[in-house]
Amino acid sequence: MRKRWFSLVAAGLLVAGTLVPATPAMAAPTFKVPFPCGQVWSGQTRTNHSPANAVDFNRTDDLGDPVVASAPGTVDRVTDLGGTSYGKYVRISHPGGYHTYYAHLNGFNVSVGQSVGYGRVIGYVGSTGGSTGPHLHYEQRLNGGDIRVRFNGALALYWGTRNYTSDNGCSSGGTATGTVNTSGTPLTVRSGPGTGHSAVGTVADGAQVTIQCQTTGTTVTGTYGTSSIWDRIGSGRFISDAYVYTGHDGFIPGVPRC
Repeated sequence: MRKRWFSLVAAGLLVAGTLVPATPAMAAPTFKVPFPCGQVWSGQTRTNHSPANAVDFNRTDDLGDPVVASAPGTVDRVTDLGGTSYGKYVRISHPGGYHTYYAHLNGFNVSVGQSVGYGRVIGYVGSTGGSTGPHLHYEQRLNGGDIRVRFNGALALYWGTRNYTSDNGCSSGGTATGTVNTSGTPLTVRSGPGTGHSAVGTVADGAQVTIQCQTTGTTVTGTYGTSSIWDRIGSGRFISDAYVYTGHDGFIPGVPRC
């Protein structure tokens, strides 16, 4: 009788297993490069990294550059470990047991419990904690374990260094139209936000431009006073806002920061 009871229980469990399907695993969020739209960053992976699957991001003069959320989620850690480990870091919780880490930050721009979306600035590149120079240490984790990083579903390079172009937040936030005013002289277009960057073309006096985002760079005195604001009008194409009529003094409301 006892053997039969165990047999019936086993049969019942088997039937239950066939009638109740397993809950499917939730798909990973669509993670994006953790920097503003259009920026190009060098990402390095290496076998002796801790944890192994983390990516270190660099570009020239990157100290203080904005870091953005790589996917929508909720900030659940804003922590300063001082001169050890991650130093200043932010952790974002995403659906399905995923987390992203942003470490060695110079400063924070979010608080615990805050909801963030693509392109939301969460902090700034720094060299805090155990860092030996400015960079962003970035991780993706699933249920607490580090996993190999993917951007837009594509696996990052393991192992080595690759340039990544961000499309993070490209469709969020608005653009603006400005009119170039140089009193007749073509305005030089630079590869970055400053006069020290290489010239990559010109824009005619009186031309209308679409401003995709704005950032700070070299201070320039132009038609509309002295300004350190630079307008991105294309990929790797920046012009000084001091020569652009936008209808606003300073940053344009609704236009994202580069």
